[in-house]
Amino acid sequence: MKCTNDYGKNKKRICALLFCTVFALTGCGAEKYEMPYNSNYQVSSFKLMQTADANAKVAETFAADLCVVDKDITNSEVSLSDVASAALFEADGSDTLYARNANEQLDPASLTKVMTALVALKHGSPEQLLTAGDSVLITEPGAQLCGIKPGDTMTLEQALHILLLYSANDVANMIAEGVGGSIPGFVELMNQEAQELGATNCHFTNPNGLTEEGHYMTAYDLYLIFMEALQYELFNEIIQLPSYSTAYRTSDGSERTLEVNNSNQYLVGNYAAPEHITVIGGKTGTTKAAGHCLILLSADSGGKRYISVIMNADSTENLYAKMSELLGAVE
Repeated sequence: MKCTNDYGKNKKRICALLFCTVFALTGCGAEKYEMPYNSNYQVSSFKLMQTADANAKVAETFAADLCVVDKDITNSEVSLSDVASAALFEADGSDTLYARNANEQLDPASLTKVMTALVALKHGSPEQLLTAGDSVLITEPGAQLCGIKPGDTMTLEQALHILLLYSANDVANMIAEGVGGSIPGFVELMNQEAQELGATNCHFTNPNGLTEEGHYMTAYDLYLIFMEALQYELFNEIIQLPSYSTAYRTSDGSERTLEVNNSNQYLVGNYAAPEHITVIGGKTGTTKAAGHCLILLSADSGGKRYISVIMNADSTENLYAKMSELLGAVE
């Protein structure tokens, strides 16, 4: 389509002027948006181009403070052809340093639990007491469990520590039932939150990330969800811990102590990031279907933060080797 400045002849059509202005690299785009032409309107497409009035209100784009990825972005220092998807984003800016298949829908494994934590923090409270139901009795082979039983109780704050550090699937189900009233009710909140964040290429069917048809995420959607979770102080605190120890009540009223280590191998010292990078925290995910996955919050020597994602690496060793290679793209 043709963009025009002939306002007298085109008072009802501004040719998606919003996107012509904000996304100059993509031109007018394929979408057409009808916006009223009136120089006196407080908010209109006309106001985007008329900046003389310092008090005028203008339409602000949804992703004004976020990275936007619609294609692969290469970097001469990074070669990640042996992982399904990878991306490196500024957390304190809007630049994408690297992207490979960032919008491909993949099984996310326990990276799902970033959204579980976000929904729990948004709709619950840290001191909320949770009681385990029968859904914690997960029998899938290889599923990560902390061993809670029906009738056991702990606070949401305790549960979030175990969820994010140890990636316990039984705790994910307990959180979902306690905060959402039921697992289906909580999953509905997860999908609703994703839509509100613009993470429209993901879909959840459970709160734990165990393999299930119709459950998928993209690296870019993970970035959007992780960015939102970082707005919560408790989330930030938890993901930085190398270990956690707590005590909760079992169904018979006795106390059980639980100690867990962070599954993030950077934080427990098994792998080292590039010298100029400090890994702050993140979340791991591993299943047979998803391979080995990791999302990280890191900072360079000047304190600028970055979010990096790798999905579907073929081994733990390759996951951390490729993540360190990806972080090496930070100058």
